Formats: sequence, structure tokens, C-alpha cells
Amino acid sequence: MTISLARGIPSPECLPVEELADCAREALRRDGETILSYGSTLGYEPLREWLAERHQVEPERIVVTNGSLQAFHLVLAALGPGRVLVERPTYDRPRNSLLEEGRELGEVAVDADGLDVDALDTEGAVLLYTIPTFQNPTGVTLSDERRRRLAEVVRERGLPVLEDDPYGLVRFEGEPLPSLLELEGGEHVLYSSSFSKTVAPGLRVGYLIVPTALASELQPLAASTYITPGLVAQATLHEFLRRGLFESNLQRVCDLLRERRDAMLEALESSLVGRARWSRPEGGYFLWLELPDDVDASELLVRAADAGVTFVPGVEFGGAPNTLRLAFSYVSPAEIVEGIGLLAKLVASTAAPV
Repeated sequence: MTISLARGIPSPECLPVEELADCAREALRRDGETILSYGSTLGYEPLREWLAERHQVEPERIVVTNGSLQAFHLVLAALGPGRVLVERPTYDRPRNSLLEEGRELGEVAVDADGLDVDALDTEGAVLLYTIPTFQNPTGVTLSDERRRRLAEVVRERGLPVLEDDPYGLVRFEGEPLPSLLELEGGEHVLYSSSFSKTVAPGLRVGYLIVPTALASELQPLAASTYITPGLVAQATLHEFLRRGLFESNLQRVCDLLRERRDAMLEALESSLVGRARWSRPEGGYFLWLELPDDVDASELLVRAADAGVTFVPGVEFGGAPNTLRLAFSYVSPAEIVEGIGLLAKLVASTAAPV
């Protein structure tokens, strides 16, 4: 059996199957005639209202989407052509979409404190796409100081920002930081998140918070894409939220993933000290591994897969050839320890110490 340290998805134990099944039945019983028909393009109204209250914004600013990646594509379509700033490395799906469109990318380095705000070159940019909290793929978090600086830059230059925040609530330690949306006020910062990492990815429920005028622009774009949203899934989720199940489920998810994060960090400390460097995330799904310069992670993956463990090479995210992403969200702590052990043996046979 192959141990996957590549899959950035929740382990099966994280999924509240029975609760969601019961919520789906109740949602259909109570509001079936609405949710089995066509509905508001912007999403299931009770869910929009719940999200608006949680984020302290007007419901008119909420657009419920089919996951947060769809939110990204809607925003791009609304803003039109132009240069897009992204972190380096960054989430591979948006990056690949931009490259396939032929967009010019302005890549901005990420370090242990997140995006290097002082390195931003905003000339000609129509958007900055950023994952400031427990970033995919590195697991790092934009520091409070840099968040405030970025909010200032955004206000000064009128730069549209899409703050992608699917992992922010999956925190194991430390204090939550204010979102860019909160710091900037929401005039230029658009905020996206989803319930994929906190409830279940198969629901495909994400959302955007945008200025009201932009929500009106997004409505026809959404309608031309999918006519009507997945109201059954959205209503099921709303019933889950209405019953007060979200916070207890989130705590359960955090406890399960904390154990896996700790297992990975301990395994790395015991087997790869002196041969690699890695991030130490306070939450989320991933950490970032930097191998010696002479190690090509893509070539290492071929041998690792033969040995029974997989990961994602850093070049997939725009990273250096000697980097890779490790996901601790899916497999068990015991499998993580075994997988890191297999990987460490391969690294030891390949590279000189860092």
C-alpha cells in the first residue's frame, strides 16, 4: 500500500457523515420545494444570511459558490485581463489556470512570515491572490505586522486582493490573526473561503465576500456558468450550522489534524535533522520541506513512489526543484511516521547534509 503524503484532503474520520445525512433529510423535508428547483444564483438565502452574520457584513455581499476555486474564477472573469500577482510558491490550481489563460504572473516570494509585502510590484496588476493563513503549500502564516502593512499598501494603491482562507479556522495553537478583509475594510479586499476543510469537501460549498456592486456583476457570470447553485448541498450545510454542530465538529477536526501534524513534525525531527529544513505550521493541512540544493524532488518522487510513499514536488507550486509539499491531513499518525521514515532513507542515500 502506498502512503500518500500528497493528498490535501481530510481523513475519513473528519467527515460528519451521520450528522450530514440527518441534516439532508431535514433540509429536504422542510424546504424541498425550494431547494429541488432553480434558485438565487448567489446562493441559498438562509446560508447567505448565516455567513453575513458570522462575518458581520450585509447578506448582499455574500456569493455562495461551488467551492472556493470557482470563486477564484468568477473574480478573474469580473476583473478582466491583466497581470495577476501570486505568492511563490502558491496553490497549484489557480497558478495553473492563470498560466493556461496566458496571464502574466507577478510572483512574490514567501518566507517564514508569509508574503514579502515590500517586494510587491503592483504596476499593471489587476489582482493579488494570496493565502495568508496556513498557506497552501508551505503552511506558513502572514505575520500580523505584514498583514497590517499589506492592508495599507492595498488602500494606498487601490489594488484588488483575493484573500483565500480555507484553512484559517483549522488552528491547533497560537492566536487567530485579523483577516485582510477586516484590516482593510472590504473596499479592495475580496474574501473567499469554503467548508471543504471544516465540514466536508464533497458538499462543494464555498463563498465570496465582495462589495455589493461586485456581487451584482458576479450574478450574471454565475448564471452563465451553472444557472442555479447546488441548493440541496447548501441547505444541508445550513441545517448543520443551524443546529449548532459547526463549532464542535471544527474542534474535532482540529484535534484529529493536530495529532497528525505533531506526528509529522516529530518524525521529521527524529529522521531528517541536518538533511532538510521544514516549516512548522500552527494549523492547516500542509508543511513545506526544503532538501539540499543537489536533490531534485521530482526525481526523488519516482523512487519514493516505488518505495511506497508519495508527496507533491515543489515545482508544481512554483517552488524550487529541491522543495516539496507534505500533507498530514489524510493518513493516520502511524502511516505518517512510516512514510517519513521511508522518505528519510531515500534522502539520506541521495544528498549531503544541509
